[in-house]
Amino acid sequence: MKKRKLGKLEVSAIGFGCMGLSYAYGPATEKRQAINVIRTAVERGVTFFDTAESYGPFTNEELVGEALAPHREQVVIATKFGFDIAPDGQRRGGLNSRPEHIKQVAEASLKRLKTGVIDIFYQHRVDPDVPIEDVAGAVKDLIQAGKVKHFGLSEASANTIRRAHAVQPVAAVQSEYSIWTRDPEPEVLPVCEQLGIGFVPWSPLGQGFLTGKIDASTKFDSTDMRVVFPRFTEEARKANQAVVDLLNQIARRKSATPAQIALAWLLAEKPWIVPIPGTTKIHRLEENIASASVELTSDDLDEINSAASKIPIQGERLPESILRMSYR
Repeated sequence: MKKRKLGKLEVSAIGFGCMGLSYAYGPATEKRQAINVIRTAVERGVTFFDTAESYGPFTNEELVGEALAPHREQVVIATKFGFDIAPDGQRRGGLNSRPEHIKQVAEASLKRLKTGVIDIFYQHRVDPDVPIEDVAGAVKDLIQAGKVKHFGLSEASANTIRRAHAVQPVAAVQSEYSIWTRDPEPEVLPVCEQLGIGFVPWSPLGQGFLTGKIDASTKFDSTDMRVVFPRFTEEARKANQAVVDLLNQIARRKSATPAQIALAWLLAEKPWIVPIPGTTKIHRLEENIASASVELTSDDLDEINSAASKIPIQGERLPESILRMSYR
């Protein structure tokens, strides 16, 4: 597996988003199967694993901690703080990035992850009630205490990234980014490039849509969050099939899959972009990892970008209640 840099931190070119193993996309994966997927990822060269206290809450961190304990020295673990979750796992609603809360979350996450240090500690969403300088200062304290190695931000605006970076250097910014979600391009990616910050696209496969395995007739489990996503209504899926058709067209030419083209496109955009696709299946894991070997030429990229710019995407990427927490 090729390596890339997030700030000064070296990780595998393809990471692993662990959320879907226990949360958000239907019933949780059986524990032994989930651990097997994570450990197989390590065996295949993946060194970058992403989780958060809010996935469950808590259950995903516990899973990741158990799965990676035998491999802790080989891997980079990223987790997140920022939602208002009680110690018993009850969601109190809203955000909470008060410095004292950040430090409490860090202690609890360290225990669940069975580790002495968190490699990247992201603010999950920017809290408008807490100055970002105070947030960065709290993480700086944790870094100085040896409990965190690197600071990250998720779904933050360019201005917030600059302000945070001035207090504590930001290693990575994580936001949704893919061929059908281009929001970071105008402002966030340029500021990351200028400041030497890595970028981590979450949902690089469009919550599964860009794999070509979802169409207008797909039925989602009632516990699957996509049932309330505007981009996943039956009408929107039918309209957005054009994006998958484009990926399929390139994939046939490259002897690849649409998912591999979607990931290879991200990797070709910038050398400091590290996507974190998630999966519950070994064969999908291997498919995602193989995308790092798919070469897209500048002509391929021009063709993809030109064709994609002519496809109007139907539906917002997230429900309004979640969307308004982004790019603050």
